[in-house]
Amino acid sequence: MTDSITPAALREAALVSKAWPYEEARKLLKRYEKGAPAKGHVLFETGYGPSGLPHIGTFNEVLRTTMVRRAYEEMSDVPTRLIAFSDDMDGLRKVPDNVPNQEMLREHLGKPLTKIPDPFGKYESFAHHNNAMLREFLDRFGFDYDFRSSTEAYESGQFDEALKDILRHYDGIMGIMLPTLRKERQATYSPVLPISPKSGIVLQVPVEVVDADQGLIRFEDTSVPGGETIVQSILGGKAKLQWKVDWAMRWVALGVDYEMSGKDLIDSVIQSSKIARELGARPPEGFNYEMFLDEKGEKISKSKGNGLSLEQWLTYGPEESLAFYAYREPKKAKQLHMGVIPRAVDEYWQFRGHYAGQPIEQKLGNPVHHIHGATGDAVPDSVLPVTFGLLLNLVGVMGDASKEQVWGYLANYVPDASAEKYPELDRLIGHALAYHRDFVAPTLKRRKPTDNEAAALRALDAKLAAMPADASAEDIQNEVYAIGKEEAYGFASLRDWFKALYETLLGAEQGPRMGSFIALYGIANSRRLIAEALA
Repeated sequence: MTDSITPAALREAALVSKAWPYEEARKLLKRYEKGAPAKGHVLFETGYGPSGLPHIGTFNEVLRTTMVRRAYEEMSDVPTRLIAFSDDMDGLRKVPDNVPNQEMLREHLGKPLTKIPDPFGKYESFAHHNNAMLREFLDRFGFDYDFRSSTEAYESGQFDEALKDILRHYDGIMGIMLPTLRKERQATYSPVLPISPKSGIVLQVPVEVVDADQGLIRFEDTSVPGGETIVQSILGGKAKLQWKVDWAMRWVALGVDYEMSGKDLIDSVIQSSKIARELGARPPEGFNYEMFLDEKGEKISKSKGNGLSLEQWLTYGPEESLAFYAYREPKKAKQLHMGVIPRAVDEYWQFRGHYAGQPIEQKLGNPVHHIHGATGDAVPDSVLPVTFGLLLNLVGVMGDASKEQVWGYLANYVPDASAEKYPELDRLIGHALAYHRDFVAPTLKRRKPTDNEAAALRALDAKLAAMPADASAEDIQNEVYAIGKEEAYGFASLRDWFKALYETLLGAEQGPRMGSFIALYGIANSRRLIAEALA
């Protein structure tokens, strides 16, 4: 993790740390108090339903699970593995709103996602496309995982023995599930979903166990005209299981020790855990995190596409800021929209700046320890000379600027400013330019100052005119403060003065530390802004 922490000291601190990944990892220490499980490793799992394009919630689950995995590795010498499992054998229930060729997809409703053509025309199937999108991002972030496909696991026979066990415990599983269902659903429910040999549709029909040891069932194929009674094996991909039963079967078949899930799946966890126990196994450890919400406070949906995509966040903020946002307060519902990105960027850098000087106990509670630890990296010791918020304000007054022009202004504020010396700042400039172009510029509107505000601005202009061009941000800030405190200008508080500066000079309701902004933008340029406001 970092050269300044010895493995022994790290383990000692991790065993008592209150950071949530360590609290979760200690569940696994308790699970295997006597040493490694028979399979020789502790298995973590994350699940993904590829019925829509991957979104940040999907990435978030893999990231958080990996954080717990790394925390466990800091406490234990038992090997670990992570499976990213795609439920790509599910039947497509509805067509997502945010994909092309929707008419074509409607023709294949009910079929497994791996048997439906890719609406984007790039991959073997719709599921293969969405799986590729997920893996591309996970690979980009550097996760260590083993990707598994539900279709491959069913069709290869990997689940065959577990499926026979489902049939052997059929009555017990029905006894667990039926009380949780509405009366009309009870009449048609079956833990097993046979796949029609004629239509290829995943059927939601009652089944009768013919021979559990052979994996044989009897059912009515309602997808063909007039229906047809069929005796068919459930092995080798000829059937799949209902969601909660499927989840429990997978835990048992794979030997999953830890899997977290969203708050909306609490009931599923309860029922799947009961089924796992019915099958003679111990359910995995885990916890339920709160869901991401959109700007309206509604749950993010893959099919609606109402949340941020992975690509969108990474257009306007770096990967670390996304990981930071995912790490913080996992049991608190958080809105996920464009407006949260700038703060996430700056808060990540604030925590990163504190890390090097912190004692080990605080290091382990610092989000950056877990963000960088997720990919096995040490926390970088470089710091930013300016904040992302300040960059956004600079770009805001510059208008349609280029990276080179922004670096030109930074040279007034940062010694030896260059992309070579500050590569992370160079990337942030690109994010700031994109964010300003797409979301800030359309909303900027500078208002005219009131009479008392105009008087204060003239006073500020006079102070700036008397200062050297290379005046420090602190000296400039002191002058700004002094003007805001003068009773002659009638500001009820310094907050009102700064709000006036932001709205009249920058066209925004919030803004930076004005001393830093003026030093960065330059005294001469800042005086021109004041002149424009007073004109």
